[in-house]
Amino acid sequence: MASKSICLYFQVHQPTRLRLYRFFDIGKDSHYYDDFANRTILRRVAQKCYLPMNQLMLELINKHKGKFKIAYSISGSALEQFQRFCPEVIDSFKALAATGRVEFLAETYYHSLASLASESEFRHQVEKHAARIEELFGVKPTAFRNTELIYSNGIGEMVYDMGYKTMLTEGARHIMGWQSPNFVYSGETQPHLKLLLRNYNLSDDIAFRFSNRSWDMWPLTAEKYVNWMKESAKEGDVVNLFMDYETFGEHQSAESGIFDFMRALPEAVVKDGTFGFVTPSEATRKYKPVAGIDVEDPISWADEERDLTAWLGNELQSEAFKKVYAMTEKLAIVNDPELYSDFGHLQESDHFYYMCTKFFSDGEVHKYFNPYDTPYEAFINYMNVISDFQTRLDEKRAALDVKETAVQELAAPAKTVRRKVAKKK
Repeated sequence: MASKSICLYFQVHQPTRLRLYRFFDIGKDSHYYDDFANRTILRRVAQKCYLPMNQLMLELINKHKGKFKIAYSISGSALEQFQRFCPEVIDSFKALAATGRVEFLAETYYHSLASLASESEFRHQVEKHAARIEELFGVKPTAFRNTELIYSNGIGEMVYDMGYKTMLTEGARHIMGWQSPNFVYSGETQPHLKLLLRNYNLSDDIAFRFSNRSWDMWPLTAEKYVNWMKESAKEGDVVNLFMDYETFGEHQSAESGIFDFMRALPEAVVKDGTFGFVTPSEATRKYKPVAGIDVEDPISWADEERDLTAWLGNELQSEAFKKVYAMTEKLAIVNDPELYSDFGHLQESDHFYYMCTKFFSDGEVHKYFNPYDTPYEAFINYMNVISDFQTRLDEKRAALDVKETAVQELAAPAKTVRRKVAKKK
């Protein structure tokens, strides 16, 4: 039996992209979404990535008779688009769930930054997402993965309080120091929460460098990769390979050989015998934490800094972030399902990502995913939508106040009318 393990996890997310929303649309048209772009991109990625990759994963699970295991987190925003534009993707994930070799993780329903702004909204989204996963795939998530692997001591405490004992995050160099990400760790302020840390070097070899012919290690083969994992795991128990699912077929084209690589990897691992595949929950049951990880300021898996600057690194992003979350309390009072749905989609981290003003190597990554020509266009478009949404919310609240006043007046006891009695002469 292999003494060391590989934990292979994929993030699945598609944002709900906004249409071009001009100032003159405010108060006149409250449909915010670019349905054509969302449908077109979703179906393209489904054909290039989700459907062929899910089929490949199913074949590998069946071929290796339980030895190959994987994990997914699928945002609620992606699930909604699958059901609307490409329901066969949902069916393919259900087929994977039926194997019993796939773990589905909990996350924020709208792939949001709620953990940084509102504990009540964060809890609401996590509960909504977990319920949807159980409804679709028949499994209740027991491990948690926050949006973009964002983690801090405080977030870990909230996650544990919601009942999750395992959480995924980034093995950020400035947090880890000399320590290896290839162990199970625990939260510093919540030692009962077990943490799996992404091995970003090995993960990014697949996610970012695989098709780069100028890379001095190109081409990457399954056998070569297994040797790299063995070298890395000389210090450690479990190699955590976390990446976007869209790596396969979308970011790294089929012509690059990425599907052939994944087809060969499990067989190379099994043949070598050093590693076995585990899901996140299995990893934290199998291995004990070796130390606590102290993370006062939130970390993520984004960019070189591994912090929040991809979403909250400039004044545009901060202004938009404050504006949307300032409406949380009023929304709870109004409690309107349609407004809640729009509020959720407006929280998607992608909207803030589009406003990023980073340059250099990270700037190229941001540009690749950005439908806007400039961050300023993204900000103006988003704030126009927020202005309309604020107007709708205020109108609903005003109507609610009028209704409550009317109810109170009807419920008030009738005043006794006293008649004057004429005095007898």
